Amino acid sequence: MRRKVNNRNIVKPDIKYNSPKVGKFINNVMNSGKKETARRVVYKAFDVIKEKTGNSNPLEVFDLAIKNASPLVEVRSRRIGGANYQVPRDVRPERRNALAIRWILLAARSKKGQPMHIKLADELIAASKNEGTAVKKRDDTHKMAESNKAFAHFAW
Repeated sequence: MRRKVNNRNIVKPDIKYNSPKVGKFINNVMNSGKKETARRVVYKAFDVIKEKTGNSNPLEVFDLAIKNASPLVEVRSRRIGGANYQVPRDVRPERRNALAIRWILLAARSKKGQPMHIKLADELIAASKNEGTAVKKRDDTHKMAESNKAFAHFAW
């Protein structure tokens, strides 16, 4: 079993909503150290979410989107006796959030023809409704784990 890591970097909560999750999200949106630009994109996306959903609190939509895009199990490659097996494993909570954020951003960045804050807002709204590319990626991961359930006894 792995040792517990003591020196984890604790992300500061964001300025506007005072949420560590949003702070982490802003850090993932950031490119080339341009944090203020990333903040602007995320806060504009939250404003678009407010308009489109009619919800006065975009944090609810954001939290639901992260929860819906988070995988419960994933497959890890394991080499046993000269063969590689895809072994299903449970996902730790920190990694679960990291994967959800990564998949939502990847889905938003892959869209074309709109400003980033609109693409991001659309993807967050879709994920909160259990739709969209990030949720499809989670479902594919779950299907892969389900189809390789026979190799679960190889888990370490």
